Amino acid sequence: MAVRIDGKAVAAKVRSEIAEEVAALKKQGVQTGMAVVLVGEDPASKIYVRNKGKACAETGIYSEEHVLPENTTQEELLALIEKLNADPKINGILVQSPLPKHLNEALIVEHIDPKKDVDAFHAENVGRIMIGDFAFLPCTPAGIIELIRSTGVTIDGKNCVVIGRSNIVGKPMAMLLLHENGTVTICHSHTKNLKEICKTADILVAAVGKAKFVTGDMVKPGAVVIDVGMNRDENGKLCGDVDYESAEAVAGYLTPVPGGVGPMTITMLMKNAVTAAKIQNGLV
Repeated sequence: MAVRIDGKAVAAKVRSEIAEEVAALKKQGVQTGMAVVLVGEDPASKIYVRNKGKACAETGIYSEEHVLPENTTQEELLALIEKLNADPKINGILVQSPLPKHLNEALIVEHIDPKKDVDAFHAENVGRIMIGDFAFLPCTPAGIIELIRSTGVTIDGKNCVVIGRSNIVGKPMAMLLLHENGTVTICHSHTKNLKEICKTADILVAAVGKAKFVTGDMVKPGAVVIDVGMNRDENGKLCGDVDYESAEAVAGYLTPVPGGVGPMTITMLMKNAVTAAKIQNGLV
């Protein structure tokens, strides 16, 4: 039976370390600050924003929430971003996605100062991740690296398979594993012999967005299996991309849904905010 990787426990440990860093910066006269921008009434986005506010409070980070109506124009949103870019109280800016369809999300992201881009979505930060010269880590992949480390399994030299090639998880996840000297394969909807490839993985990251897509017969015995998915099963119950029951019988380590990757994503956002504060105050 696989050992359950407790994302809440790992996140709590990292947040405690972040709180200590924030307190140490305060003693040097630096208050870490973050602004979250929410446009519209998306229920899931409201929950995420609320959780980010709680995480800021827990770690001692100053936070602002800018809640804008659904019909906010591109010009109005860009004007707010320019204001936050120039605000010395704000070290990190996060524009919550998805945005209403009339707004150009790519253009919005490109207007955020790269030094305040705590999501690491700006093209400059994405490029820096590619070449290994980065300040900010993309939050979900960075959280996954922490979860893997918590098992005591080293990534160096391991066969790593990532299912999914999104810009937010799949691609940056592959790069972070590569930077840790893993041998990385990216799989996607056009991949042939997916089951056979997955079974070679010492570390398997499922980020495909399909409920219970990865089954136990796709898992190498003893593998570390990280489930990034957030789906609903046929009964409406929250589940991941991995069929937990069948994978649990084969894997060495396995993240649950919920309580696995999710808590780490917001935690690493806080860590990026601290990094941003240090950079902007000449402390790194």
